[in-house]
Amino acid sequence: WIGGEDVPDWVTVARTDELSDGELTSATIVGIVLLIAGAGGEYLSIGDVCTHEQCSLADGEIEDGTVRCSCHGSVFDLGTGAVVEPPATEDEPVYEVRVEGDEIQVAKPGT
Repeated sequence: WIGGEDVPDWVTVARTDELSDGELTSATIVGIVLLIAGAGGEYLSIGDVCTHEQCSLADGEIEDGTVRCSCHGSVFDLGTGAVVEPPATEDEPVYEVRVEGDEIQVAKPGT
């Protein structure tokens, strides 16, 4: 069965040789800025714009499956998008990620 509404469109955001474990990058898909993280041998994606003061989380640091915002220190879980440490109080959206060959792909938001 092909073409159902539940089938996501996948967008290549990076290559596996461009994003090592412990590294962060960002990509924009349909006007939404996403954070892509190499964490613990997998790739994860949450919103890149910190819900506290709109800083880019891609400028932050990965620590034990979380990302710490470089502006004010908010910490988000990379797997769930949940706030782990304030000052942020709103969670980040989470995006589905897959690897096809050497391409890191994210499901297009809204599909």
